Amino acid sequence: MALLYLSLGSNLGPRKETMERAISEIEERIGQLVARSAFLETRPWGFSSQHDFLNACITVRTNCSPQKCLQITQQIERELGRLQKSDGQYHDRAIDIDLLFYDELICQGKNLLLPHPLLHKRQFVLEPLCQIAPDLEHPVLKKKVVELLADLTEDLKGQIPLEDNQQKDSQQQGPNNQAENQR
Repeated sequence: MALLYLSLGSNLGPRKETMERAISEIEERIGQLVARSAFLETRPWGFSSQHDFLNACITVRTNCSPQKCLQITQQIERELGRLQKSDGQYHDRAIDIDLLFYDELICQGKNLLLPHPLLHKRQFVLEPLCQIAPDLEHPVLKKKVVELLADLTEDLKGQIPLEDNQQKDSQQQGPNNQAENQR
């Protein structure tokens, strides 16, 4: 069995509930949940939006191939309201699930790159990943996740633990628990 590390993010609708459903679906379809970070609130990265993200990382033990894991996570994204994949331009989204690492595999496929090619530049990925796997070594960069986070020069003030923002999620929902900011 392989260890699969994933990053999850949501900045539209009932973010926390969508993230919880995504984690549940991943555990049901891909494999046993081994570790889970806290949810962190972050500002959008790579585009401007008034909607902040919730981000988290999880580890799953799986028998599925990396390609199968990608297919399953993309299906989960569609089922949970993801309308479009990024085409070089980032957008608001109900859910985003990225494969970060699959054991120590290095894959340069047409549709799948492992490790994720941008994870070492993304504080919103490294911070929660450090919570669950600080000593995990990047097989290409030959640095531990905690070292990659320390190497970032980005201002870390953009992350706020979820506990301080649970009320904000409740306020984003309107009558009948429907998200008012859903596009």
